Amino acid sequence: MAKKTLGYVELQWTCPNCGGINPGPEKVCGKCGAPQPDDVKFEQVKGPELTQDEAVAARVEAGPDIHCPYCGARNPGDAATCSQCGGDLIEGERREHGKVLGAYREETIGKIPCPHCGAENLENAKTCLRCGGSMAAQEDIKPFPDSARDVPKQSESQKAKRRPIGLILILVLVCLAAAVFLFLSMRTEAVVGTVAGVGWERTIAIEALVPVEYRDWRDQIPSEAETLGCSQEVRSVESEPQPNSEEVCGTPYSVDTGSGYAEVVQDCEYRVYDDFCTYTVIEWSEVDIVTLTGNDFYPEWPDPVLSDEQRLGEGSETYTIYFDTNQGEYAYNVSDSETFQQFQINTTWDLEINALGNIVSVAP
Repeated sequence: MAKKTLGYVELQWTCPNCGGINPGPEKVCGKCGAPQPDDVKFEQVKGPELTQDEAVAARVEAGPDIHCPYCGARNPGDAATCSQCGGDLIEGERREHGKVLGAYREETIGKIPCPHCGAENLENAKTCLRCGGSMAAQEDIKPFPDSARDVPKQSESQKAKRRPIGLILILVLVCLAAAVFLFLSMRTEAVVGTVAGVGWERTIAIEALVPVEYRDWRDQIPSEAETLGCSQEVRSVESEPQPNSEEVCGTPYSVDTGSGYAEVVQDCEYRVYDDFCTYTVIEWSEVDIVTLTGNDFYPEWPDPVLSDEQRLGEGSETYTIYFDTNQGEYAYNVSDSETFQQFQINTTWDLEINALGNIVSVAP
């Protein structure tokens, strides 16, 4: 899939020295002045502002930040020497990057006053930017609601848990029924039968040159065909933009670039549309069926009268033998006339009959 960049958002990092929360691009903690350590983890900010600023884009394109191997200072990805000590960064270690931080959501982040000094702080701040006090004291303990003491109604998730159990039971019953059917069909009993009667049926198709309807892509239609109509349908899905395509993208998500910013991207694919048409071509096709039946040993093929624009198509034949046994009458089908001729009236045959009442084999 192609990746589509929507813009960039600023990340944040928590100072391991004092717990202060700092913007991702800041090299030192704004609360205690400690430098950003090389193993610090960038985190998403609640309610990030998506930007397409060229300066931010250039910062990201420069690559992940480099930590100086001499003084530990953080430097931009395209820096050759350390901005703090002037040391060569050729042996500097680049920050980890490429990690997916999660889905991008445009949320509004509020502000709350510090419970100690009253200064306004972002609602996700752990410590106050002015006095350094803990913001946790701002959280109020909510009383346990009386309504929560009531027996809750069955949730949709609880109902959903029961559905697989029902499906499993149905599957077990189907498998059991199939096993019983297989057992009954394989279990046979030997019975002696006498041929009491026969029957045959021969069918032949009549074909004519008529318009036959098909559907296919426009460029696959034969030149002699008549096109009836077309509609735009998805012919393929590609990873790159194509002519006459529709871009379909997934949920935006944030990827850590190692620069204090996250790149907000979408995985996109391109549905390519083309004309899918209905058309007709003149072909020999079945227009009628003629059947002939009988109860003797002299089967015949139908001999229909054809017009100049008709011809005979494929034929089929079925022969049935009726046996009398001490358990009742059974029917047995064969598909060729030579075998059929062997079952003369009053001849005796050994039959193998399964528990379902079907003849599975015969022998003279």
